[in-house]
Amino acid sequence: MKTPFWTVIIVALMMNSCNQKTEADLIIYNARVYTLDEDFTTTTSFAVQNGKILATGTDAAITGKYIASRMIDAEGRPVYPGFIDGHCHFYGYGLGLVRNADLTGTASFEEILRILEQYHKENPGAWIIGRGWDQNDWEIKEYPHNNILDELFPETPVVLTRIDGHAVLANSIALEKAGITVNREIEGGKIFQEKGRLTGILIDNAADSMKNAIPKPGPEQMKKALLVAQDNCFAAGLTSVVDAGLSFEVIQTIDSLHQAGDLKIRINAMISPNEENFCHFLEKGHYKTGRLHVNAVKLFADGALGSRGALMLEPYADDPGNDGLLMHKQDYYRDILKRAYELNYQVNTHCIGDSANRMMLHLYGEVLKGKNDRRWRIEHAQVIHPDDFQLFARYSIIPSIQSTHATSDMYWAGERLGPERIRGAYAYQELLQQNGWLVNGTDFPVENIYPVYTFYAAVARKDLKGWPEDGFQIENALTREEALKSMTIWAARGSFEETEKGSIEPGKLADFVILQEDIMKVPENEISGVQVWKTFLAGEPVFENGRME
Repeated sequence: MKTPFWTVIIVALMMNSCNQKTEADLIIYNARVYTLDEDFTTTTSFAVQNGKILATGTDAAITGKYIASRMIDAEGRPVYPGFIDGHCHFYGYGLGLVRNADLTGTASFEEILRILEQYHKENPGAWIIGRGWDQNDWEIKEYPHNNILDELFPETPVVLTRIDGHAVLANSIALEKAGITVNREIEGGKIFQEKGRLTGILIDNAADSMKNAIPKPGPEQMKKALLVAQDNCFAAGLTSVVDAGLSFEVIQTIDSLHQAGDLKIRINAMISPNEENFCHFLEKGHYKTGRLHVNAVKLFADGALGSRGALMLEPYADDPGNDGLLMHKQDYYRDILKRAYELNYQVNTHCIGDSANRMMLHLYGEVLKGKNDRRWRIEHAQVIHPDDFQLFARYSIIPSIQSTHATSDMYWAGERLGPERIRGAYAYQELLQQNGWLVNGTDFPVENIYPVYTFYAAVARKDLKGWPEDGFQIENALTREEALKSMTIWAARGSFEETEKGSIEPGKLADFVILQEDIMKVPENEISGVQVWKTFLAGEPVFENGRME
């Protein structure tokens, strides 16, 4: 019996319908995909549609169900969620690249002077601004004096910021412009003098007074700074950054560049604690766009360990009589904490010394009372008294660490702290155990921007030369899984964005990075050499093989 014509047509249409694939914008296949889902699943492929993850699975499952105009063969390379720097100074880093003399890695003050003379010839501006010096790297580990700066640049203000951002060296004309004199006192700051004359060294709030006197960059310089910083972040595999303390003007500039499409990187901006920011952000609630999120205030409890401004319970082992600096009176913090709590803002406080950490943990506790999901953070959580670790768990306070701080400071931190106190320093594994998660970042430009170095320092607790052989206080290393989570899904959680990013799961933003080698698998001594192959933001390439897209 002959089959009717219409029956043939219907069967053909049904077969075609069964074989029809769903269109996607992009398919990644032949990869080792670390999804960072709840089960830490790995797979080989995923599809992207409209800037979000559409589906994950095996090559056969994804290519069998989806079709895309862009198909990328990862050639077996590893794919991770886009790296998130949980604490950095994105804008400050970019501004330094476009206007500062780079003093990072200098081995002596004499080398700095040579750099400044060359810099001034090439950039004959009204001010000389530099950053990156660290007296701990010099043969003579003492603060420099400004007398030679006065001789070389008698009419040009010079301000040189230490690597940690908490100390500056300024020449006399710069000090004069800032109104800093021998008899002046600044709360939470220290002004060094010798025989009735200013040496030019200023610590913490005194350093901030000097930096505030530097002429502000104009709109074009601000834009250039942000775009340069973005390029370097994409090249490093970063798709999101948390900028730890910004003015209203900078946040406004970031927002306008996002809206114009010039700036693409996702930014979580902590507001600096001033009334302008409180008026425009805190009092009005969270501000959130597709690329910018403002929901936290950044506070400073103390200074830095390297410049001996960190607030300690007992004096420094290498500087008897000095126990560091408290930035403000306790009532200052109490008022802001209560205000932030009432308005549902996150509070993230810089705490380095054990005294600063203890104070803020207890002040947080006064407001938070007990377990909660406010996710208030201690930024750095660098030196903790043994009695105080449990306070993180008691009040659900999240440590925001920078694992490269441990490997940068390990050469001299023991001298500062002494053999007993050093045991509670850079104790990342012990901090992790308090709540079961933490946030990791770099604090760049204090440390190198590259997140693979963050991962390596967290896991190996060694410098890039592999020292020390057994790792620095290796008991506080993170596992590779913990380290990866700390710079992806946990870093997203640290800003209340774990449902949007931080893992490669359906419905989440298609921000991901492909490395040349797998940091989860290569030998430990090869981790730091792993390079970025491609970086994607919302499914679009933003960096590829050594060039920006």
